[in-house]
Amino acid sequence: MAQVFESSIYLLCLITSLVAMWLLLRSYRQNRSRLLLFSAAAFVAFALNNLTLFFDLVLLPTDIDLRPLRALTALTGVAILLYAFIWEID
Repeated sequence: MAQVFESSIYLLCLITSLVAMWLLLRSYRQNRSRLLLFSAAAFVAFALNNLTLFFDLVLLPTDIDLRPLRALTALTGVAILLYAFIWEID
């Protein structure tokens, strides 16, 4: 039962990241603000991070470790947001 609960939480986090990305892209198409575009790109990385988390902890056997890939996708998302906040704020 705990495995089902954990799996559903990981998938809900993935869906939340995808919805946030979609909303940011929709807003970018209306306003053309580069900060929205960079934020959407960051949420792409966060969605990939949630997807690799799901694969790593639920689908793949325990001898396969995706922690470096998960760390890289999280770092990519944070780096995109950091760049956007530093260089794109007027």
